[in-house]
Amino acid sequence: MKLAVFDCDGTLVDGQAPICEAMEAAFAAQGLAAPERPAIRRAVGLSLPQAMRSLLPGRDDALHHALAENYKVAFRTARSDGRVSQPLFPGIAQVLHGLVEAGWTLGVATGMSDRGLAHCLADNGIAELFVTLQTADRHPSKPHPAMLEAALFEAGAQASEAVMIGDTSYDMAMARDAGVRGIGVDWGYHLPHELRASGAETVVESPAALSALLLA
Repeated sequence: MKLAVFDCDGTLVDGQAPICEAMEAAFAAQGLAAPERPAIRRAVGLSLPQAMRSLLPGRDDALHHALAENYKVAFRTARSDGRVSQPLFPGIAQVLHGLVEAGWTLGVATGMSDRGLAHCLADNGIAELFVTLQTADRHPSKPHPAMLEAALFEAGAQASEAVMIGDTSYDMAMARDAGVRGIGVDWGYHLPHELRASGAETVVESPAALSALLLA
């Protein structure tokens, strides 16, 4: 068994524009000024309530949950209007198909909702490649290890047989706490030195380098 669990946004797909726009709409609905986009991008990977806490610290949970609901409404509206684009990063499709052909089992662990992840994977034609999908709907926010632990259980893999691939320190800390190897990618939302400080054993600079590392 070889299990590769991927984060989604910032690792598999580039969805920063719709995320930032939905976040700005969520804050506007509460009459609040939206955070700067770099701050929004740094919160990607957390579950929505946790992301709101990081973006608006010191406020009550009711406001954080209201902002999270506003975000969901804004994102669903944008999707229904055809304004959501979450394309695969160049080279990612080849990585995924190459791993499957080499006998790897694939999974996803993401701060997205079940519905959002299903749309994203289906729109990119890769849903059938994954045997385990873990989302914020059913688990505590990263970096809690619950998502990875569930992925290991569903795939029938041991922690020593698995790797977590992600673009944020939350992914790497989750991997560390689950006893799984963490590999960072440098095309997402956190910097390479942050990924290493959070437990990444290495940080790759391209999908081709990721393939070479995993298929060596």
